[in-house]
Amino acid sequence: MNPVDLGYAAGWSLVRGLPEPVARGLFNAAADQAYRKNGRGTQRLRRNLRRVVGPEMPEAELDALVRAGLRSYARYWKEAFRLPSRSHQQHLDDFQVDNTDMLRKLLGEGGVIMALNHSGNWDNAGAWVTANGWQLTTVAERLKPESVYKRFAEYRKKIGFEIVPLTGGDRPPFDVLVDRLRDGAVVPLLADRDLSTRGVEVEFFGGRTRMAPGPALLAIQTGMPLLVIDVWFDERSTRGYVNPPLEIPGPETGTLRERVSAVTQKMATGFEAAIARHPQDWHMLQRVWLDKPAPTAEV
Repeated sequence: MNPVDLGYAAGWSLVRGLPEPVARGLFNAAADQAYRKNGRGTQRLRRNLRRVVGPEMPEAELDALVRAGLRSYARYWKEAFRLPSRSHQQHLDDFQVDNTDMLRKLLGEGGVIMALNHSGNWDNAGAWVTANGWQLTTVAERLKPESVYKRFAEYRKKIGFEIVPLTGGDRPPFDVLVDRLRDGAVVPLLADRDLSTRGVEVEFFGGRTRMAPGPALLAIQTGMPLLVIDVWFDERSTRGYVNPPLEIPGPETGTLRERVSAVTQKMATGFEAAIARHPQDWHMLQRVWLDKPAPTAEV
């Protein structure tokens, strides 16, 4: 077994058996060790959070935010390893969502596209969806090695997700998602980072980045509502907020490319607001921006 695959296997088999206080202590300790070591991921998180909070925040406060961010990321993994052993009722109890009446109304009329950023625990959000009895279909990147992809796909299938591979599937993933939306499914997509040439350039916290065009393109092609979903942690549970559907411009407003760009910018603006409210829960330890950050203020 590949060492990476072995590590994930150990996580799912061992962590779920630990008492919650023990698991929480171990993952907090790992996060604190990562903070002290200050490796590449931690340094990238610091730069990303500096973009979010701006140059005015003193370094000591940013230090505390980075440490909290690493603990939040560790909490995501702790919960992910324990998630498959939890019941539907626990998923319903442990994910507190505001504005659900609107979501239920929309799902009574057809499928829904959910755009999420890498905040809080998005798997918890998905488990809440399936615990409510709604169909959920999403796309997963084929991780390397293949055994790791299969392990993650199986993990998410256990909590009720239908997983469509980004590459190597029987059909193009976009076509599958269109069909599922027309069948009334929830289609959640992580969309706050896509630095490939397919990404749509947007303004985000005063800089340029690219985000995934998929949510906007699905909304335009299907007419289904596109919702930006906020997800964050409080002391006891994962929290969520369902924002109203984004306005989708009609064909008279421009080319398909222009319309996708306009909707993706609206999505990015929604992500900005959510991340600014809970920056410690944005688990972004990778490069985001295409340009260099502004210099920090003199102190």
